Amino acid sequence: MDFLTTVLLLLVGAGGGVALANALRTRAGVTDIRRDSVLLLERIEKVCKVVMAEGYFSEIYNYQDQKKILYLLNDPKKAMIIAKSKVLVGFDFAKVRFRLPESGEKKLIIESFPEPEVLSIDTDYKFYDIQAGYLNHFNSADYTKILDDAKQAMNERALQSDLPKIANNQIQYMMYQLASSMGWQLQLPEADQRRLDALKASAEEPAPAHKQLPGGS
Repeated sequence: MDFLTTVLLLLVGAGGGVALANALRTRAGVTDIRRDSVLLLERIEKVCKVVMAEGYFSEIYNYQDQKKILYLLNDPKKAMIIAKSKVLVGFDFAKVRFRLPESGEKKLIIESFPEPEVLSIDTDYKFYDIQAGYLNHFNSADYTKILDDAKQAMNERALQSDLPKIANNQIQYMMYQLASSMGWQLQLPEADQRRLDALKASAEEPAPAHKQLPGGS
């Protein structure tokens, strides 16, 4: 038996052994699952963002894509996604513009204050009723677009809710209290100052007296 024949017999024997092992493993119901992950840190940035309001939202998002086969027959695919999100709304203090008066008095003048913004959206997605067409199948790009659209819709819904108003009231009153505790005055832009004055007046209103019920002591 020459060398080449010996090598071929060894390869055939090894292949048969692997095939037999795979068959036995399949019959025994043993599954070999391997998961690998790679964490890449792109960059670290210094931020000065403050969360002032937190909201929880649920949304049902319907996705449908129509595709024509040979420009005649419709071949639709559709999916329903239920998204539950925790939305944090706050401010980026790097956008605040302020100055101190030249007189030297303890007064902080805010010339420009940023609008509240969505700082983060933590969303849990669940797919239901996924129906692919005969030739119009779902691919990774479709799922990415669905999740991006659902997240964008959640972002718009959060900005249309009461979260921005609550965040505005919170930050302005907090800044006022902090400045007052240090003996400083706070001056905001005109519209914000009116809102702050209304908040201060509401907070300083005495609680309504309880009326005594007839026959009480």
